[in-house]
Amino acid sequence: MGRSNLCVFFVLVVVVVPMLPAGADKEPLLGGWSPIKDLSDPHVKEIAEFAVAEYNKQSKDGLVLKSLVSGETQVVSGMNYRLVVVAAKKAATNHYEAVVWEKSWLNYRNLTSFKLVKA
Repeated sequence: MGRSNLCVFFVLVVVVVPMLPAGADKEPLLGGWSPIKDLSDPHVKEIAEFAVAEYNKQSKDGLVLKSLVSGETQVVSGMNYRLVVVAAKKAATNHYEAVVWEKSWLNYRNLTSFKLVKA
């Protein structure tokens, strides 16, 4: 394989292949959001609990996590979790979208957003 052919091959592998859509049975590609198949997974529940606890720490709001409605993951430098949770404060129950960035190998989590959404 000549030098120019090797360059073309490199561009195809590094640039084009990651942009191809993943099949339904394959892992998500870097940067794309994929639905979480098992919302009862203990790690996903832990991320939801972290999101509400961190929001409470920052806002002093006192929300209580009631349930997890839906979720998606995004492969980045670590993993983003975008979760829709049901949380309550006194008698008021609402849906919230929380985004948590996790680098599990560093034991690092960061709540990047937490906002009220319509049910």
